[in-house]
Amino acid sequence: MQTPSHPPTDLHARQRRAVLSTLAAALAWPLAAPAIAQPAYPSKLVTLVIPYSPGGGTDIVGRMVAQRLSEMWGQSVVVDNRPGANGVIGTQHVAKAAPDGTTLLLVVGSHAINPVLMKSLPYDTAKAFTPITALARSPMVVVASTKGPYKDLQSVLAAARKEEVAYGYSEGQTRLTGEMLRQAGNLKLTGVPYKGGAPVMVDVIGGHLPLGITSVLTALPHVNAGTLRVVATVADQRLPLFPDAMTPKEAGLQGVESFSWYGLFGPAGMPQAIVDQIIRDLRKVTAEPAVAKQIQDQGASVVLSPPDEFRRFLDSELAKWAQVAQRGGIQPE
Repeated sequence: MQTPSHPPTDLHARQRRAVLSTLAAALAWPLAAPAIAQPAYPSKLVTLVIPYSPGGGTDIVGRMVAQRLSEMWGQSVVVDNRPGANGVIGTQHVAKAAPDGTTLLLVVGSHAINPVLMKSLPYDTAKAFTPITALARSPMVVVASTKGPYKDLQSVLAAARKEEVAYGYSEGQTRLTGEMLRQAGNLKLTGVPYKGGAPVMVDVIGGHLPLGITSVLTALPHVNAGTLRVVATVADQRLPLFPDAMTPKEAGLQGVESFSWYGLFGPAGMPQAIVDQIIRDLRKVTAEPAVAKQIQDQGASVVLSPPDEFRRFLDSELAKWAQVAQRGGIQPE
């Protein structure tokens, strides 16, 4: 009787190949599964916290951006105003939120001033947040009455080198901006505190106060009405809105810049993919003429800096204002 030679061997080979194929598929499945499970962003409602009262420049810009992102994402982006303690209350809320991109924060330059002028904060400004982008910025300005003696920055500097000249300020950044000018020019500038930017403008217009330091947004209506003039733009480049206003650099004062900026943050630990998507979509939003005009009407220009660049800017702001306060003997309260 003849014994078959090949069939059993072929059968065993086919069985081994089947087992190996099944094993390979089983090993590969867990590696592929997470990629399939990733949800699209945003998969639910997004809250944009604005830690200031409704109606201000930050609120106007924030609501405009939220509306356009809602339309783009097909998902609601709602504005949540949480004012109080110069932005600290709303900012603290975001610091405690989940870092999944559903809670975002829009702040201004005072975000980097609070750690300098406040004894304690319920969060670490440098570590508690994911910097997403600087959305826009505008320089602080020095204003004087159109009926007063100061026609330009040179006349202000000449006077302040001889005698005391007062300026009104309404919050931390305008206070430290005046102090930075004083230090850079060795000037006899004296700050006078007010409870808001509007009262500063009223007293400057009325001749009760020589100068005021404020934002473009606060000054602009009075400049357009012809009652105030901008004598200085506190940046290295002139502002197209006020082409005649000199910069400190042009007057020989180096390193004197103070910007009111709109910064977008999330809680610490946000995924990079979400951060990148938000910036990409914001670029599309701000490229729209109506949105760009709205930001320009606030006296600002679009920036949209990358996250790493924005983080470096924030660190430089924290260091700069801390140094100004230290040199001026200004203690946190």
